[in-house]
Amino acid sequence: GWHVLVHGRNEAKATSTVADISLSARGGKATPVWGDFSRMQEIVTLAEQIAAHVVRLDVLINNAGAYKKERCMTEDGFEMTMAINHFAPFLLTTKLMKIVEQAPEGRIVVVSSMTHKNADLDPDDLELSRNWSGYDAYATSKLANILFTNALAKRKRSSSVVVNSLHPGVIRTKLLRASFGNGGGKVQDGAKTSVYLSTSPKIADITGEYFVDCKITESSRAARDTDLAEALWSSTETSLIKFL
Repeated sequence: GWHVLVHGRNEAKATSTVADISLSARGGKATPVWGDFSRMQEIVTLAEQIAAHVVRLDVLINNAGAYKKERCMTEDGFEMTMAINHFAPFLLTTKLMKIVEQAPEGRIVVVSSMTHKNADLDPDDLELSRNWSGYDAYATSKLANILFTNALAKRKRSSSVVVNSLHPGVIRTKLLRASFGNGGGKVQDGAKTSVYLSTSPKIADITGEYFVDCKITESSRAARDTDLAEALWSSTETSLIKFL
């Protein structure tokens, strides 16, 4: 019975994905929306698309992600991994916050990774200009996901919106094959915690937590650093100022 807005990098990808799934048999509906997460102006346009389709969002799942083997910069001047994995979801969430707040129990779900535990983050170097590697960039972006989640949850504690992050497991996806090799679990298993955080009444009042296998789990010390979360928030806002 849900109306699902299915995001794709471009119109063709989003439309073909919607054509491959059918929610109508269960009383649901799927609508394609699109935007390249490496281009911040497309994120602004994506938010406008979404607002044109719905007046409220019960759930926003930030799941898009990338792992790059070579360091490259976007046309906006961001390091590519951080652009797609951190800056884009930060901007999209900010742009959609008003319609999430229209929901009786709005939920924001941020897909991170256990790799965040191997990361350090310098809020003054979000371009990752020093000692870059594909793994370090990915892990840093996943640490940024949790810090963003926690900072946003703090800002929304007086509202009906809850914000939580998760590790989906090591799942057999295109990203895994491109970065870590073959193997991994089923995509259905990787979706379980995201679906749980999106729909379960058990977490209606839980916010600012990190989940693994649908259970609250302790994240790294850096991920729980409130000062670091605030510094990251400030630096991200400064970097995105012309798009906010």
